[in-house]
Amino acid sequence: MKVIHINYSDNKGGAAKAAYRLHRSLLEFKVNSIMFVNSSEKEDSSVIEVNSLFYKYIQRVKLKFSHFIAKFFLKTDNKIIHSLSIFPSAYVKKINSSDADIVHLHWFQGETISIKDIAKIKKPIIWTLHDMWGFCGSEHISYDNRYLDGYLKTNRPHHESGFDINRWTWLRKLKYWKRPITIVTPSSWLNSSAKNSYLMKNWLIKRIPNCIDLNFWKPVNQNFSREIFNIPKDKKIILFGGAENDAYHKGFDLFKESMETLKNFNLNIEIVIFGNSNSESLSNLAIPVRYIGILNDEFSLKALYSAADVTVIPSRQDNLPNVAIESQSCGTPVVAFRIGGLPDIVEHKKTGYLCNEFDTSDFAKGIRWVLDQDKTKLRNNAVQKINSNFSSKEVIKLYKALYKKTINEFRK
Repeated sequence: MKVIHINYSDNKGGAAKAAYRLHRSLLEFKVNSIMFVNSSEKEDSSVIEVNSLFYKYIQRVKLKFSHFIAKFFLKTDNKIIHSLSIFPSAYVKKINSSDADIVHLHWFQGETISIKDIAKIKKPIIWTLHDMWGFCGSEHISYDNRYLDGYLKTNRPHHESGFDINRWTWLRKLKYWKRPITIVTPSSWLNSSAKNSYLMKNWLIKRIPNCIDLNFWKPVNQNFSREIFNIPKDKKIILFGGAENDAYHKGFDLFKESMETLKNFNLNIEIVIFGNSNSESLSNLAIPVRYIGILNDEFSLKALYSAADVTVIPSRQDNLPNVAIESQSCGTPVVAFRIGGLPDIVEHKKTGYLCNEFDTSDFAKGIRWVLDQDKTKLRNNAVQKINSNFSSKEVIKLYKALYKKTINEFRK
């Protein structure tokens, strides 16, 4: 069996990391797997950049033009990325001429493959959704639930104006995707959302979690980890990753508000933040902050998780965040709101704390609860949860069975 994975990148963003981990796990378990991407950051011969240098330039031009169209014509309070997927690409010809038995789509927006081109693929397809774009309009995250009834003229949210790009994009999906695609969702929440959507309600939808290499992702000695980053050993460390301060769905404002509450407890704590960040926003936090920056290697990331006492994820919406899985695999409990795919990862008061939706007082309470618990018990529970639910071995079994089923049905 030969599988081709399609993703915009092999390392940029959570979807890319999840797709690449699955690809490498398939190879480990003797499945012939390759990955097609626009942009590769890995030195891996099994990852193929489809476009030449010239077409990479053309692709960047197409992407900028697509973003310009979306921003110029659509006025909306939903500032998350909107993808039109309107331009044809070189992918379809390369896929159809290959000897692959099945095509596995992941995050193929960013003008990687157009909506129309998906219908031209002449091989069985599985599509792992990493956000809501597949069954929504052009938005990757929906707060108004138009996807449930279809993008009608009558259910457009009041905060939107201008040309209804979301409805236009959704109608193009409805027009071209006549043949149902086998869908995989990593989280129970996204599974339910896809099954209830107007577009995919009659499609086959399975839940298979993202996998993680448990031979690598495991706890590192905390004292050693703190020495690596020069983190004080006498403080309780709160870890926050991917500080996209202006991303509403990531909830950085909720995190800041919860820190205002937490400072009243007079705990000996420090916040450690890694990833992209706005230094001005970090300076306004109520508790001392240590900014690590972007970590480009996974060993450093593993050590940083191990150095922390708790990892916080204040997202308003999230599918199955790698940060939560990685953190718990390293034995560090997670505090998050009870939203999206977080309940699939965090067991309340066993591997961390699940807070009432967007209740920042409860978020602060959750952090304090974790810091007051027996560290060894929580850490062991967190590791066991990941080992039992996200191991590559079990995930690959599920995918291999689904690949065979999808290929057989396509041949009928």
